[in-house]
Amino acid sequence: MNNLAAALIFFTRLPFWRIFSVPNEYFKQVINYWAVVGWLTAPVMAGTLWLTAQILPVQVAIVLAILSRLLITGALHEDGLADFFDGFGGGTIKERILAIMKDSHIGTYGVVGLIFYFLLMFMLLYSMPLYWACITILAADPCCKFIGSLITLRLTYARNEDTSKAKVVYNKMSLFPLIISAVFGLLPILFFIPSIAWWIVVLPLAVFFGLTWLMGKKIQGYTGDCCGALFLLCELAFYIGSVIVIDNGWV
Repeated sequence: MNNLAAALIFFTRLPFWRIFSVPNEYFKQVINYWAVVGWLTAPVMAGTLWLTAQILPVQVAIVLAILSRLLITGALHEDGLADFFDGFGGGTIKERILAIMKDSHIGTYGVVGLIFYFLLMFMLLYSMPLYWACITILAADPCCKFIGSLITLRLTYARNEDTSKAKVVYNKMSLFPLIISAVFGLLPILFFIPSIAWWIVVLPLAVFFGLTWLMGKKIQGYTGDCCGALFLLCELAFYIGSVIVIDNGWV
């Protein structure tokens, strides 16, 4: 329970800290239960999209759906995405990349990256029928958080606890959390996505391996910002796969 509570406190801005008193050591495990948090953020986003689309134009509903998740997470992952673009776009060596990512000011690469990220996310969701967009959200969010959590199996932390922005260094995922994360990450796909379209998962996996290779080459590890960027870009890849399925009439 402490592991789940720590993940909810860390990855959302909802007042779970008023309910749970969690020792600090449990926050080193939060990435292992990231996919479980997706069972909260995904239904909120999909539910907002479905409900608001009943009374508002779908374009407005999509914007409100995106906003709903931003409010729940405090734009935590989007902040990481912006820092990732700034660091890897503006830095050439490890020390410079890490310094840029730690800087609280957003740069040109971060601004441009966020603009194109949100534009692409909006257009992908708008390209799908409403029902399919909702079930894609329900499947993609926890799945891509599970995929993102596997980063501790591929890379080590690029900083130490003292220089970490969140003052937390994640523990490497062990077998039991891996099983729990896999169940919560993959079950929505089995439930919501037709089996003919399960290949969609290949796209976020390709993004995962590509980005973790880049992180390993550039900074010999990962940071919290890298985790946020990894999740969001894997999720975009999942949406792209979903649009391909729809456009080709495979479902």
